[in-house]
Amino acid sequence: MRTGNAARFGLMAVPVAFFALFFAYPVAAIVRRGLRVDGSWRFGRLVDVLGQPDIRHVLWFTTWQACASTALTLLVALPGAYVFARLDFPGRQVLRAVVTVPFVLPTVVVGTAFLALVGRGGLLDQMWGVRLDTTVWAILLAHVFFNYAVVVRTVGGLWAQLDPRQEEAARMLGASPLRAWRKVTLPALAPAVAAAALMVFLFTFTSFGVVQILGGPTFSTLEVEIYRQTSETFDLSTAAVLTVVQFLAVGAILAVHARTVRRREAALKLVDASMTARRPRGAGQWALLAGVLGTVAVLLLLPLGVLVQRSLQAPGLGYYRALTDADGGTFLVAPVAAIGTSLSYAVAATAIAVLIGALAAAALTRRDAGRIVRGFDALLMLPLGVSAVTVGFGFLIALDEPPLDLRSSWLLVPLAQALVGVPFVVRTMLPVLRAVDARLREAAAVLGASPWRVWREVDLPMVRRALLIAAGFAFAVSLGEFGATVFIARPDNPTLPVAVARLLARPGDLNYGQAMALSTILMVVCAVALLVLERLRTDRSGEF
Repeated sequence: MRTGNAARFGLMAVPVAFFALFFAYPVAAIVRRGLRVDGSWRFGRLVDVLGQPDIRHVLWFTTWQACASTALTLLVALPGAYVFARLDFPGRQVLRAVVTVPFVLPTVVVGTAFLALVGRGGLLDQMWGVRLDTTVWAILLAHVFFNYAVVVRTVGGLWAQLDPRQEEAARMLGASPLRAWRKVTLPALAPAVAAAALMVFLFTFTSFGVVQILGGPTFSTLEVEIYRQTSETFDLSTAAVLTVVQFLAVGAILAVHARTVRRREAALKLVDASMTARRPRGAGQWALLAGVLGTVAVLLLLPLGVLVQRSLQAPGLGYYRALTDADGGTFLVAPVAAIGTSLSYAVAATAIAVLIGALAAAALTRRDAGRIVRGFDALLMLPLGVSAVTVGFGFLIALDEPPLDLRSSWLLVPLAQALVGVPFVVRTMLPVLRAVDARLREAAAVLGASPWRVWREVDLPMVRRALLIAAGFAFAVSLGEFGATVFIARPDNPTLPVAVARLLARPGDLNYGQAMALSTILMVVCAVALLVLERLRTDRSGEF
């Protein structure tokens, strides 16, 4: 047992060092810079900042829109979770992949797609003279678009494995379909619904790209306000206070989420998901299927279709051809160069994320974890919720002197992107690693195999497919990272999301069209990566 613990802590050493150096240190640096003046801490600044009416409005709007986005996402996506879990119909697997595409799209692309749909000159504006880009509805709908797959795959993954005979038994005892679902199925799904709701709340609470593009000067979340305070007004003190507030809120959300997931893992006896799906029966199920397909078409596919259409409006692919011209204004290089830059950064970030995430997942394989290991598990999730803007700005002020002067290094961007990719690697690989029979590892060790050889000969052949899926998710996430990259990407090496944001910030139809063209390219790359992942996924990889 002692040897096993030593090996576990050895595996944890590299990920802990990575997160300490490239996550905790930059975040602590910006908090220290903002709250420490002349050698003394100014904790009274917390009260001063939180007492400002505009900051209270930001806090209220951040919380309110996250609650509204979560409720609206559950309302729209739960029928989809049932359809994908219980109904078998032609094209189900392809549609399942299509539904997941929005989740891996960069938030900049999502914001741009909805801008093309509901903004000035958008589809609604052209057809009915309706604009929603100046209202909160554009933000809420974009959040539903982005998080629809979280509910479908998290709740649907468990729903597909629930034994349908339990609900059928209740029906035979005289319960109506609604009562049987409410008394039998809903309690079983409650942990999964709660876990999905918490994840959606977390993603919308820390929303940046969507609110930055669609909210304009009217609406601001904590993440957007931190960006404004650091990049526009250079008020590090206020930004530090908001970072602390967001950090505490995210920590509380993740603690509740971890507790919910543990309840979910120990909840029920499950069955093979392939045994529960069947062809729709009756008018009700066919109507539900039609309604879900219509929702997917209008809510998920229409914005992306409008995005592509707007990018093709110029004759002769004019917007795409304009990407090859460097005007010396927005960029120091032609916008098309951002494609190669993004791909190279994403490949490097994926390699880092897979290495760190695989070591972390191996350390977490055993379920009988103590408090230290559970704390390590929570640490891995923090980059998903802590302000990416803070991390990016922290990189600039923390990694600026020897031996960690990385300001001029190309590695700065991949390191920031890898921080976001690591949690996806861990969550993809961990269930598969835990499914490996521990006796196989013990037998190999008894026969004299070293821990490295045990991993190579026992674990790796079984988790190879999950490793490829994890790498694909890390690649897609790294490709679209925006919050940190917007601070540290050099003007001569912009990434695709940064290039899109800069083009949108400049007036003129040509800049707007080029932003649509770059967003379409980014969308296609992410969609292709996801479709490849869907073909690779294992039978148990249907959940996030």
